[in-house]
Amino acid sequence: MTHAETLVPPAAPPATPQRWTPVLAVALATFTVVSSEMMPVGLLTEMSHSLGVSDGVTGLSLTITGLIAAALAPFTPRLVAGRERRAVLVTSMVLLALANALSALAPNFAVLAVGRILLGAAMGVVWGLAASLGPRLADGPRTALAMTLIFSGVSIASVLGVPLGTYLAALLDWRFAFWTLAALGAVCAAVLAAVLPALPAPTARGGERPGGPAAALRHRGVAVGTAVTAFVVLGHFAGYTYVRPVLEADAGLSSGVIAGCLLVYGVAGVAGNFTLGPLSGRHPKAAVTAALGGVTLAAVLLPHATGGVVTVLLVLGLWGVAYGGVSVSTQAWVRTAAPAAIEASAAVWAGVFNASIALGSFAGGLVVDHAGNRAVLLTAAGLAAAGLLLTVLSRPVDRRPDR
Repeated sequence: MTHAETLVPPAAPPATPQRWTPVLAVALATFTVVSSEMMPVGLLTEMSHSLGVSDGVTGLSLTITGLIAAALAPFTPRLVAGRERRAVLVTSMVLLALANALSALAPNFAVLAVGRILLGAAMGVVWGLAASLGPRLADGPRTALAMTLIFSGVSIASVLGVPLGTYLAALLDWRFAFWTLAALGAVCAAVLAAVLPALPAPTARGGERPGGPAAALRHRGVAVGTAVTAFVVLGHFAGYTYVRPVLEADAGLSSGVIAGCLLVYGVAGVAGNFTLGPLSGRHPKAAVTAALGGVTLAAVLLPHATGGVVTVLLVLGLWGVAYGGVSVSTQAWVRTAAPAAIEASAAVWAGVFNASIALGSFAGGLVVDHAGNRAVLLTAAGLAAAGLLLTVLSRPVDRRPDR
């Protein structure tokens, strides 16, 4: 992905209705990896008790995965070199299935950490290749829709995967949620192997020097967009990773009610993804402003909304709608800023996004362990507000709609 502007994929056959199946298969892959990454959010309390560690330590399971994925994503094309991309994706999903199975079996945090390291490796490869697949699976005007669908898996997993896992854990236990993800990873590997066309490694144009993350960041709009992404994702994961302890300790809600609250958050997030998605293509700044404003407001309000289930649901609904639009809107900002370097800028965006997940959950763990639940939500609001201010004061370099 770091060689975006100098790599030429082999010519793809004209898009047909049947070729949306490969696009949806890749969307399933992005949904599966992000659901796997974020699953500890909804299972934090049970995992902590079972493994005999604090909520803050358990939150490190997100940090581990995010750091590994962030390190690998920008350099994946170089790491996989000339290997056929379909085979690389299938292998990554098999590794993801094994990682989730190991997490389900973990008797202690050390074994869980090994599983999360393997998950980070699988996720980094998928993130590093996914942005390049839209133009290879759909042609011309369909490319933008293909990219939106592929990355909708990220948005939907971010807001729906966690509550579904929480619900499964409430029915049985947290290990069953990870076994479910292991099975989904295996199914996804089989689907990718069955429906993806052959995807040979792109070839370089003769004489051109490849561009990488540093070249992409020389575009001012890309640099600002990645900074905005860092602030909001840091803030979101600093707070949302520890929403369950807030709802248990401050609102006094049971596991079943919490699962329902997170499901409402998830449904709201899906709505936010498909509401802010179309706006992002035409007005990326407006979409990013709306998303960050909603996350900031929700983090500020949640400590004051714990007096009843209705107020909790209203605030979590706002948070879901807002965060559901974060990935699609910040992606649109970055793509608009550097339309000639989409893959390179997307690689930077992916690395920053994953690093921010890791650092956000880590910072939130420190705050929640030392200052409590309300402090972690105020920290989240402050970080998101910093991103909102930067958004208001800036704009993408290129105002043209995404292509």
